[in-house]
Order: sequence, then C-alpha cells, then structure tokens
Amino acid sequence: MSRKAGDGKGPSQRMLRVGELVRHKIADLMSRGEVHDDVLAAHVVTVPEVRMSPDLKLATVYVMSLGDKGTDKVIAALERNKRFIRGEVSHAVNLKFAPELRFRRDETFDESSRIDALLNSPRVRQDLEKD
Repeated sequence: MSRKAGDGKGPSQRMLRVGELVRHKIADLMSRGEVHDDVLAAHVVTVPEVRMSPDLKLATVYVMSLGDKGTDKVIAALERNKRFIRGEVSHAVNLKFAPELRFRRDETFDESSRIDALLNSPRVRQDLEKD
C-alpha cells in the first residue's frame, strides 16, 4: 500500500525536510539579530518546530522566548516582520513558492510539565505502588 501526503498517517519526508530547513533559517535570523525589532532584540527566541502543509505553501512556526516571558509580544513582533522573514526564507529554501508563515506559541513544554505533574500526583503514585 502506498503512502500519500495527507492520508492521515503524518507528515511526508519532504514536509519534514522543508520544515527543518525553514526552522534553521528562521532560527539563524533570530540568533544573528537580522530581524531589526526592539522586542526581538530584547528576547532570546527559540524555534523548536516548523510544520509544513502538504502543499508546502504554509509553514506554521512554533516559537517561544526564554523563560516563556513575553512570548505573545515576540509573536506580535514576528508578525510585524513576516514579510522580511518570508523573503529571507524563500532565498534559503529552494521552493516553487515561498511558504506563507504563521507564528504560534510552542506549548510542548507546558504539556510535558502537565504530564509530569499528573504522573507525580498522589493518585497515580498510589496505583504505581500497588504493583
């Protein structure tokens, strides 16, 4: 059985590869301070993941600032500079179309903290101690 993009089995290798290229370029722009914005200059920005749409025309960029302080301000600053960032990404990633960028807060660390708290709760410990 062949596997096609969008068949519900996860991203294709191409989507993953392009997402990683876009992530590297945006992270490089942030670390070098090439995006001239006072908010971005005042925060250390991390880009843990970029998810591409199956047609590679939309890139959802997950970002967070160090300590998760000011992430909303960072996202607003990235939105203001979206045109410049998209142009830089299009030069770095050889695609037919430059992907539209969408910036979102990365919540994986919050989710992992929530799961850790659940695993350390008294009810779960009680069940684990029975075994």
